[in-house]
Amino acid sequence: MELGPDNAIWDDGEWISWDEINEQIQYKEWRARYPNADLSLVSVFESLIGTAEEYYHLTGRHLQVYGDIGELYGAITHGIKLHRNYAKGSDGRLGNDFVEVKTITPFKSCDVVEINLERNFSKVLIVKINADFEVRGKLIDRKALPKGKVRGSRLSIDWSLIEAA
Repeated sequence: MELGPDNAIWDDGEWISWDEINEQIQYKEWRARYPNADLSLVSVFESLIGTAEEYYHLTGRHLQVYGDIGELYGAITHGIKLHRNYAKGSDGRLGNDFVEVKTITPFKSCDVVEINLERNFSKVLIVKINADFEVRGKLIDRKALPKGKVRGSRLSIDWSLIEAA
């Protein structure tokens, strides 16, 4: 497509498309909202949460993507470097810390997560996706996990008892 006065502006000796301008504005908004983000992941995150919400409104059913949404949220909000899929021990790294990501889905009847204490992690990111598909997270050190119900090696804790680090 050729650039001209119908789809671009002339600036400093060249045509700049409105799409480029809008993209730059979007990236500035994302950088302000997600200062630690790899901005290339933000559009994937927003598309995925939007698709999950749209699918739910169209069908009344949920896609099985909420764990991935939680991990992407951790990558863009905290800078977690995610491991490959199905890696043993943890979901990613934040500096020298291994991070376990647990996601509370919008269809869950209670805001409780179950953490396997046998996994290798020093931080936990608990991500909550509410019924309006709004996403929030709390990152905490393993040693600061609240006391909860323990069955074997699994700790069950309620979102409301978690203090963010």
